[in-house]
Amino acid sequence: MTTSTTQPAPSWRSEPPVRSERGIRAVQPVAALLGVIGLGICLVLSLDVVSAAVALGLELALLPLLRIPVRTLLLRTSPVLVAVPLTGVSIALYGRASGREWFDLGFAHVTDGSLVLAVATMLRVLAVGVPSIVLFIGMDPTDLADGLAQILRLPARFVLGALAAIRMMTMLGDDWRQLAMARRARGLADTGRIRRGASMAFALLVLALRRATTLAVAMESRGFGAPGRRTWARPARFRAREWAMVAVLVGIGLVSIAVSVAVGTWRV
Repeated sequence: MTTSTTQPAPSWRSEPPVRSERGIRAVQPVAALLGVIGLGICLVLSLDVVSAAVALGLELALLPLLRIPVRTLLLRTSPVLVAVPLTGVSIALYGRASGREWFDLGFAHVTDGSLVLAVATMLRVLAVGVPSIVLFIGMDPTDLADGLAQILRLPARFVLGALAAIRMMTMLGDDWRQLAMARRARGLADTGRIRRGASMAFALLVLALRRATTLAVAMESRGFGAPGRRTWARPARFRAREWAMVAVLVGIGLVSIAVSVAVGTWRV
């Protein structure tokens, strides 16, 4: 007695992968990019302290909703935290002089106007820099590239080339360590630290150019530079949550402007 079972025919149609992320990582990165640009435009329209302080306060109030570990937050925002006081000192010393003068060094002078401008600038740098970094923590560069090409309609050739370059940048650290170990094995890493660093940097540049050439040929052979309509493995959509993020970020800027105008500190 024989039995025959009919196996279902395999389906070769590729289905787009389903994104299972939650929270901020489920939002298309283009929404964060557009929202940060809108927030920055609102904050550069005035140089007062109130608008920047209100925007920064609202951002700090919403920051716990992102559930980012404190250590990760401090590490990622450390460049901004270091640049802010340096920016404030330079503007306080060389900003526009107005009001009471505190001291004059000839090449630098500090007045009430320069101090107020320095505080406003520091708050404004924080208000723009913190969301610009925080919203892109854990971002997948591929998702950003998909959004830039499919939503903003940027040229696919440029977007894919930039994505490949970003992916390759993560390999520079490994290449540097391998070059250092190779030179140490040949006995070339004991003396002349500056000369050794310059030669390693040149070798790293040559290696990067060779890899870029190989990658360009490989991408061209797979049709990345072919004319015609391009298909995408993962469709990028701009839905309600993306519009909500843009609305929140732009809303922060508009609220800060409204408060500044109401208080009477708005100035262009």
